[in-house]
Amino acid sequence: MGKRYGMVIDLDRCIGCHTCSMACKAEHGIQKGSWITVYTIGGMHMDTPAGIYPDLKMSYLPKSCMHCVEAPCMEVCSSGAIVRRNDGIVLIKEEECDGCQMCLEACPYQVIFWDEANNVAKKCEFCHLRVDEGEVPYCVRCCETEALHFGDLNDAQSNVYKLIKKKEAYNLLPERGTKPSVFYFTIR
Repeated sequence: MGKRYGMVIDLDRCIGCHTCSMACKAEHGIQKGSWITVYTIGGMHMDTPAGIYPDLKMSYLPKSCMHCVEAPCMEVCSSGAIVRRNDGIVLIKEEECDGCQMCLEACPYQVIFWDEANNVAKKCEFCHLRVDEGEVPYCVRCCETEALHFGDLNDAQSNVYKLIKKKEAYNLLPERGTKPSVFYFTIR
């Protein structure tokens, strides 16, 4: 089995600072939005159904492309612009994107963005050029709380592999059968 790059996100360490989003914007020259969005989840205490003051709780959920093994966006792309590299990274070849926007509709995670100025779909690409140079994605490098971890999901010696096993990490929307390469864990 070859490499399969992925990310593991420690939700206990994420403080909602949006440094990952800003790093993504800077690395890719994104003018509007970011390819990683940090959602605020709050107002609920874990032991109360409605979150009653002073027992309110707030947490954060960073979400980007899941680089799915069974990528719905790739399946619906009639132009063949969405491809998976041998290492599992899913990319959009902008020069081949025909602007149909079917991938936006097909993505169950809603993490593909429309670049209206260039008439193309865009998304997180795990900073594949950095990865090719032996570096980690820029969001991972810039995360001050070390909530984001990146590596080879198939390498039993890698940090991401060990975190998934040790922390009982999970994927978002497992019922969709997409086999995402992004995992989450929390011990709260």
